[in-house]
Amino acid sequence: MMRAEVYEGDCLEILKTLPNDSANLIYLDPPFFTQKVHSLRTRDRLKEFSFKDIWASHEEYIAFLRVRLLEMYRVLSGAGSIFFHCDRNSSHIARLLLDEIFGEAMFRSEIIWHYRRWSNAAASLLPAHQTVYYYTKSDSYTFNSIYEDYSPSTNVDQILQRRKRDEYGKSAYERSDSGEIVPNGGKKGVPLCDVWDIPYLNPKAKERVGYPTQKPILLLERIIRLASREGDLVLDPFCGSGTTVVTANMLRRCAVGIDISHEAVEITKDRLHNPEKSESNLLEKGRESYINADQEILRLLDGISFVPVQRNRGIDAILRDDVNGHPILVRIQRPHESLLDAANLLFKAAKGKSAAILFLVITNKEGLLFAESQMFPEITLVDAPSLIMKEIISRRKNLESARTAEKLVDIVI
Repeated sequence: MMRAEVYEGDCLEILKTLPNDSANLIYLDPPFFTQKVHSLRTRDRLKEFSFKDIWASHEEYIAFLRVRLLEMYRVLSGAGSIFFHCDRNSSHIARLLLDEIFGEAMFRSEIIWHYRRWSNAAASLLPAHQTVYYYTKSDSYTFNSIYEDYSPSTNVDQILQRRKRDEYGKSAYERSDSGEIVPNGGKKGVPLCDVWDIPYLNPKAKERVGYPTQKPILLLERIIRLASREGDLVLDPFCGSGTTVVTANMLRRCAVGIDISHEAVEITKDRLHNPEKSESNLLEKGRESYINADQEILRLLDGISFVPVQRNRGIDAILRDDVNGHPILVRIQRPHESLLDAANLLFKAAKGKSAAILFLVITNKEGLLFAESQMFPEITLVDAPSLIMKEIISRRKNLESARTAEKLVDIVI
């Protein structure tokens, strides 16, 4: 375990005690100028953490940040980087201050941290990202390349073949004088881009401690891997719940955390003794791995507006229509599934969901007992179009057979 220090107090005063050029990486997640009091209870509901993010004016907020960023500039090493975390409330202020103090030429990236959130009723676009500004102190800085997998739509030639600029300045595949393909050598993947799809901490994540604005370890892990080396000092002057300090320690970096809140400092110290990290299946497997709705089955609902349901054994779709705010849920009987089994799955999955209507689309009536169709009065049975057509065809065939039989009788008579 590497050295980790946590200080309680105003980061301005504590930063003044740190030596020049001593930090290799600074990450800060300061107040966002939300003009709100942020509060959150722990999972056991026994403790509540809160902090004020209320300011008299933009000028007061700017002055607060400027003096602290000036101290951070002094403390940051010549090869160091700073990552300033903000959102739409303060991103314009942060960018101007960072340009002023670190210099416009030291701007490296505007990182967009994208995540999925539950919808709200506001008449506006749903906020689903925050911004991290990445600056360095000089042109000679620590940078560790990170690569991601190629897109599934990437052509194999794009991976294997070297490119060059043609006489018109356009990118083209390179060929030798004899016209043969020039290979591009080993491929590590696609260099990390500036849009990061990292899940927000869900309420049941094991690393969640109940602190408002807590950031996931996965986010800090990427920043720390990108811009520091083992043994480097990582500084977080607004450490809050301690994610930066904990992550740096886990990655064998030294760490200094500062926060004015006694509760935040105590949480950080507790987490250092018992670090917990929530893994993400989303990052491991990709969003596509969660798409398991049966598209062939759902084609039976063509013509009806619906939302496919993923990762649920009993419900295939939710209709976009509703009844007085109560949802309409649909299951489609599978080819080798009895009507009773399908109804059971739908009934169990719908418990507690206050559905107005439960539709079960029947695709197969073979072996159906009359009693089975009466066992779930809460479920409305609907024949699939294919079943309706088969029954119409069957009736027509029976009718034609009867007519043929009548004609034969007439001939005999």
